[in-house]
Amino acid sequence: MTSVSLATFGAGCFWGTEAAFQRLSGVISTSVGYMGGHFDNPCYLDVLSRITGHAEVAQVEYMPAQISYAALLDVFWQCHDPTSLNRQGADRGDQYRSVIFYHTPEQQALAEQSKAALARSGKYEQAIVTQIKPASTYWLASEEHQQYFGKRAALKSKG
Repeated sequence: MTSVSLATFGAGCFWGTEAAFQRLSGVISTSVGYMGGHFDNPCYLDVLSRITGHAEVAQVEYMPAQISYAALLDVFWQCHDPTSLNRQGADRGDQYRSVIFYHTPEQQALAEQSKAALARSGKYEQAIVTQIKPASTYWLASEEHQQYFGKRAALKSKG
């Protein structure tokens, strides 16, 4: 039987975060949603209003025998600016924070080691502000937000 694991990352707008992971070999599926808040069953407008405390996240279902959690962390660090507090590009607010939600103690240890190694590397002049927190309830975003870039590309090719 093949083992499947979950990884959850917040790196700004969840559309771009999801796109960074969805075509990797060993990734079975991706979805976008919300995690880390205090409000049950939030919708996009709830999170956008900054009343829920949630981060926009991409959840990745992957096969550790084909792609390691460390490799997923490498993609996470590369797909956004981990020194930018509560914003990525033009997107501003705590829903766009840089955060790793770990599902196991092993993921926590790898995330902390990876963050420390990146900080020591000298790649960034500013401090890395990425939070590392235990995974909590994952609230799936509405269907219109799932695989958003792929859907937009398909619509453009039809037009």
